[in-house]
Amino acid sequence: MKKEKKKKKLTTFAERQNKLGYRFMLPWIIGFIIFTAIPFIATIYLSFTEVRQTVVGFEIKFIGLDNYFMAFFENVEFVPAMMEFLGMIIPYTFVIVIISFILSYLLNHIKFLKGMLRTIYFLPVIIMSGPVMYQLIDSSAQASESVPNREFTDIFIVQMIANYSFALAELLVGIFQKLSIILWFTGIPIILFINGLQKINPSLFEAASIDSANGWQILWKITIPIIKPIALVVTIFTIANLGTFSTNPVYDLIGTATENTSGGLGIASTYAWIYSFVVLIIIGIAFLIFRNREKVRRH
Repeated sequence: MKKEKKKKKLTTFAERQNKLGYRFMLPWIIGFIIFTAIPFIATIYLSFTEVRQTVVGFEIKFIGLDNYFMAFFENVEFVPAMMEFLGMIIPYTFVIVIISFILSYLLNHIKFLKGMLRTIYFLPVIIMSGPVMYQLIDSSAQASESVPNREFTDIFIVQMIANYSFALAELLVGIFQKLSIILWFTGIPIILFINGLQKINPSLFEAASIDSANGWQILWKITIPIIKPIALVVTIFTIANLGTFSTNPVYDLIGTATENTSGGLGIASTYAWIYSFVVLIIIGIAFLIFRNREKVRRH
């Protein structure tokens, strides 16, 4: 009887905690339904319609898959913009994740001026959303247009890569030209990686050192497998963060279509849905890369 009473008390306590948790989340849930879920459903519907603005108001006409057909086969700007977006988001995300992990790993092991160095790397995040970031992007774009690629192709390593793959060499040159912008996106990923590195139990490193494991083996066998979930979060955050800036050509098309009063809102919704679907595919690939294979095998 006493055990049953204790179980009832525990269940009632757990229920109370759950109710308090839902009450705490209630403002966010209401905001999510109003500002995210309803527009989300409305965008799905609008992508199959033609929306025209008249004197009376908006005139909505259902046209089926015509907007999707137009986006892929009739519009000469959308598909090249999507290809340009893929050519930007994949290498940029890879470089940002790798650089932010290396910097966070070094910052986590540096003891001298640790706080100042972390502040320096996080400082761009404070002003990244302001006009300074857009000015940096514009100046970087102008510099990449004005400076010939010969300054990079004269490098011996780039010449070796060009002999093997000219496309890979061009990709590396483009990354070097945009390196200043890429470094600006590493602020929050560095913080996330440092947080994950600090939560690793130090006894694991001590046990590995006792078993005569060197630093390289500890990095690949202990640190990287444990930090994989953080790397997935960093990858998703980086993809979303890169897509919100003017470096994304698809956003320009969506904004231009939205401003068009003669059927543009339906086209903009179509662009947004295709873009969202492509982003979800990229995130799904990232999830497959960073998933825990041992757990999958056990199941």
